[in-house]
Amino acid sequence: MNARFCLVAASISGAIAVMMGAFTAHALKDTLSSKLMAVMQTGVQYQFYHSLALLLVGLLLQQRPTALLKVSAASFLAGIVLFCGSLYLLAFSGVHGIGIVTPIGGLAFIAGWLILARNFITLDKR
Repeated sequence: MNARFCLVAASISGAIAVMMGAFTAHALKDTLSSKLMAVMQTGVQYQFYHSLALLLVGLLLQQRPTALLKVSAASFLAGIVLFCGSLYLLAFSGVHGIGIVTPIGGLAFIAGWLILARNFITLDKR
């Protein structure tokens, strides 16, 4: 995973988060229950946060590419797809079995942040 890919993926993910938020607020407000609206909002919020995290990692990769940054970026991207994607699918389909994927995405987010921290801890040692 290189800097350009991270930056493009972060930008597209941010745009998708805006679209999903707008779609939820306008097109789905009368369709989804309040519980499923909250599920969608959680997905949108986490997608925004982690799109920004992916953008940060992409910028860092431009300056000093490291294996840890690449793994962190991959973890953030996996979390966006698995965590947010599963929440969106759950809200749209109502199939709760999809929710089994959500914690895996959450673990990917956590791993991304911890790997990013590890990268910063080892920065001066190189």
